[in-house]
Amino acid sequence: MNRTPKILMVLSSHDRLGDTGRPTGYYLPELAHPWSVFGSAGYHVDLVSPQGGRPPAYGTDPQDPIQQAFLDDAEAGRKLAATLRPEEIDPADYDVVFYVGGHGTMWDFPGNAALAGIARDVYENGGVVAAVCHGPAGLLDITLSDGTRLVEGKRVTGFTNSEEAAAGLTDVVPFPLQTALEQIGAKHEGVGDYLAHVVVDGRLVTGQNPASAFGTAEAVVGVLAGR
Repeated sequence: MNRTPKILMVLSSHDRLGDTGRPTGYYLPELAHPWSVFGSAGYHVDLVSPQGGRPPAYGTDPQDPIQQAFLDDAEAGRKLAATLRPEEIDPADYDVVFYVGGHGTMWDFPGNAALAGIARDVYENGGVVAAVCHGPAGLLDITLSDGTRLVEGKRVTGFTNSEEAAAGLTDVVPFPLQTALEQIGAKHEGVGDYLAHVVVDGRLVTGQNPASAFGTAEAVVGVLAGR
């Protein structure tokens, strides 16, 4: 690779957790931890969300030094305040599409043809598609140019049905993510609730839950290094 790798991190714009009255959005640790990995690797990172502008965040832990460093990062702050819209993205500019998790993704990643098209183009150009926790909701609609789904027949992970039940949100989310992935031919591999778990299948990298965010980003760095 002759140029600095560019990563496009995708954040949810959806701020309502079903009918619970509770807020949601993207899960901050799942942005902050990969951001730190990609920054340490010297990569360029851009942020995109379905609606653009500042997306809603939750899960902030001020006791986590990596999150605090992210919140104190002026560049991160500028990019978060004005995330790009999908139509502003040229897929040819990017080596990786990384879908950040958070329950909001379950509402606004599926059915977003523009985001799916960006990921398809990056993948078909030899790039990496990655997702963590509920981020794999963004993988559901990625169809390659030959008509097959990106995840069909591939090993993946993501927030499990067991973890959703443990969170008490099985009846709140619009669908069970693990089941949805399996129904379109993905080979979902999960471990115990909230244990770190990363699956790499070629240039598709997925992490199961928040504990997997750092490892998912590290795996992306590894795949890029081996291209």
